[in-house]
Amino acid sequence: MSGELVGLIGILALFGLLIIRVPVAISMFAVGFAGIWALRDLKSAMSLMASESFTLASSAELVVVPLFILMGNVASVTGMSARLYDAAYAIIGRFRGGLASATVLGCAGFAALSGSSVASALTMGKVSMAEMDRFNYDNRLSTGVVAAGGTLGILIPPSTGFVIYAILTQQSIGRLFLAGVLPGLLLLAMFIATIAVLCWLRPGFGPAGPRTTISEKTRKLVGALPVLAVVILTIGGIYTGIFSPVEASAVGAGLIIVIGALMGKLTLSSFWAAAKDSVVTTATVMLILISAHMLNPFLALTHIPSLVGDFLAGLDVGPMAILGLILLTYLVLGCFLEGFAMLVLTMPIYFPVITQLGLDPIWFGVLVVLTLEMGLISPPVGVNVFIVKSVAKDVPLGRIFAGVTPFWFAMLLTLVVLVIFPQISLLLPNTMMN
Repeated sequence: MSGELVGLIGILALFGLLIIRVPVAISMFAVGFAGIWALRDLKSAMSLMASESFTLASSAELVVVPLFILMGNVASVTGMSARLYDAAYAIIGRFRGGLASATVLGCAGFAALSGSSVASALTMGKVSMAEMDRFNYDNRLSTGVVAAGGTLGILIPPSTGFVIYAILTQQSIGRLFLAGVLPGLLLLAMFIATIAVLCWLRPGFGPAGPRTTISEKTRKLVGALPVLAVVILTIGGIYTGIFSPVEASAVGAGLIIVIGALMGKLTLSSFWAAAKDSVVTTATVMLILISAHMLNPFLALTHIPSLVGDFLAGLDVGPMAILGLILLTYLVLGCFLEGFAMLVLTMPIYFPVITQLGLDPIWFGVLVVLTLEMGLISPPVGVNVFIVKSVAKDVPLGRIFAGVTPFWFAMLLTLVVLVIFPQISLLLPNTMMN
């Protein structure tokens, strides 16, 4: 049996396992291990499993994953994430659709703490949806804005998606973090503009909230300052070169813990809950990475990545047309596959093509992560939609998908802008390196 045929069988088996809801890490590990066994022998598969597990587990770069996750979890259990929402609500809540815009801003703030889209959607859903219901927001807008706003967690640094992309492609985590800042702010602005347009077309979607006094605005803003200071310090430290990403994650997590303790909000039990959740999430990410390093050698042995790469590179079209085809593939796959699974499956195939075409790998990373975000709210798998459904149990799933649709198109417009103007993604990392 040829390597190409074994590879095709392996890919079909992987899709089959994912369709029947076998966890991503287990699916990739099983296919990779069995594929290497079939193409080489059991000893090679066992040896690779042991060496890759140890190499990844001992990688200093991956320390950023548990520390940034811990930072976000501590901010959540101590109520610091709610303070971000309260500050945004006090400033813009009185405008039509202001509560929804405040929710997006709160999601962006929490994303800058946790780097997790699911955590952002879940936390902000619990914090904001009751308020929007209280002021008679249409449930399509209230659920849609939480599901879409949560996707900012994978783009605004620190982003787990960027960390995995960096490990898979041997790129700089720091440069990727900085490359996500301006695109993240652009997407944030697109979401707020979408809310404004929706509430202008249909005023009943987002009624204006109560006015707040200057003193109330000031008090809420001051309450959010410690969290904002930590975000600015960690990202600013990476930009200025004061911290490496690993050091920034340690500083950020340490400061959030100290602030929570000084506020009297961080008890031993709440810290234990945050730490336990961080360990579970980190273990999930590590399993995916270990599985990726089992699957990728199997795909390399089948020569499928090089065959697909040669085919794409040999097309009689320009580099931008090939890039568009790759991104279209991600948009289609995002309707059926979990984002990290897409990264692991496609990077061995597409990344060599990108480098062969001379396209910037950091810019490509931003585009890929943004398309992964779109998959989080794309039917039928849209993870963030189901997260919001778990909070808003009385809202039909169809109405939630209807609510996220305008935001999906806002993300598509942002993707087009970033493709046309790569400088938006590359300005900060190129400035840092210079």
